[in-house]
Amino acid sequence: MEYFGTIRAPREIVFGSGQRKTLGAIAAKLGRRALIVTDVRLAGDLDFLVMLEELQAAGLILRVESGTLPDVPVQSAIIAADAARGFSPDLVIAVGGGSCLDMAKCVALLISHGGRPQDYYGELKVPGPILPLIAVPTTAGTGSEVTPVAVLSDAERSLKVGISSPHLIPTVAICDPDLTLTCPPGLTAIAGADALTHAIEAFTATRRPVTTGLTQERVFIGKNAISDRFALTAISLLWKGLEASYINGADATARAQVMQGATFAGLAFGVAGTAAAHAIQYPVGALTHTAHGQGVACLMPWVMEWNRPAIGPELEQIASAIGVGTADEVIPAIAALFARIGIPPTLAALGLAEDRIAWVAEQSCGIERLIQNNPRALSRADMHLLLTAAFKGDASLIN
Repeated sequence: MEYFGTIRAPREIVFGSGQRKTLGAIAAKLGRRALIVTDVRLAGDLDFLVMLEELQAAGLILRVESGTLPDVPVQSAIIAADAARGFSPDLVIAVGGGSCLDMAKCVALLISHGGRPQDYYGELKVPGPILPLIAVPTTAGTGSEVTPVAVLSDAERSLKVGISSPHLIPTVAICDPDLTLTCPPGLTAIAGADALTHAIEAFTATRRPVTTGLTQERVFIGKNAISDRFALTAISLLWKGLEASYINGADATARAQVMQGATFAGLAFGVAGTAAAHAIQYPVGALTHTAHGQGVACLMPWVMEWNRPAIGPELEQIASAIGVGTADEVIPAIAALFARIGIPPTLAALGLAEDRIAWVAEQSCGIERLIQNNPRALSRADMHLLLTAAFKGDASLIN
């Protein structure tokens, strides 16, 4: 069954410099009343205002929802959906970073099917198609423009939560790397490191036994032949472009490599899923209030070290993709790249208190959909050991 695989993707992906100019023509084929979801900063951006003019020139009636907040608080999505219902949109367009794209998915879902976001937490809870959605990312990281996931923050749960359904995959993704040219170095690093983590976790995820029902019973089916191609290409692209775009944001080639890498990583993990680094980051992020990409990247080398006995062939392929000599050089090389772009090397440097390690271990193990996707099993005791190593910066504790 080595040729088994699947991919779920937008109906159309348009990638390239200047391709945001296609938005009007594409939108006019999908609807007439467009709800534009963005944030306050982008709402005044020149490129955004030009996109609005082009949409109007294409005959669309617009309503702008610029209330997107970082990490998409659940209540903000409810408020935005309630406010937009009177407009009766037949199309949603998301312009912005991952939070804007996730907000748009959630708003389109609530307008289409009603209820509250809480009704759809988990996998395969969305009952049917949502409003057509065009995603125009302005950062290169989450891959939300091609994924079946919307991540929100729920104050009642003190953790981020996810809605996962193929119905959330945007209808069209327009990926124009020119929109990332003004992204500051810190955000470039965090977003790009998030994308690299997506690609690595998708490529090294567990390989589940193949059944005829696997692709229909799960959103995330684990490592497979098709997602592997996207993941490995993403790793190569991000390795080439991430540090270069961090150093020189005007490097158009590097920006294109990173954005395409982030999109390919989204296509990969959108079916393969992520694993332990993402499971651990949910409670770590809740405690440290650090950016998601910063946390998963901090954790990634330590999780890879734990997984090393189970991912030997994958490490060899990654070594070839990034141009290092042997599989043993991969994890140190990735840790060094993250260090060069400002990612904290340990959980202590990230701001986690040592006395919270046990709580993080318990919470992480409770996120079973991600832990079960990890290529090497993690018991509660194993998780505590892994977290202690990541806190102290001591890989010998794992080995």
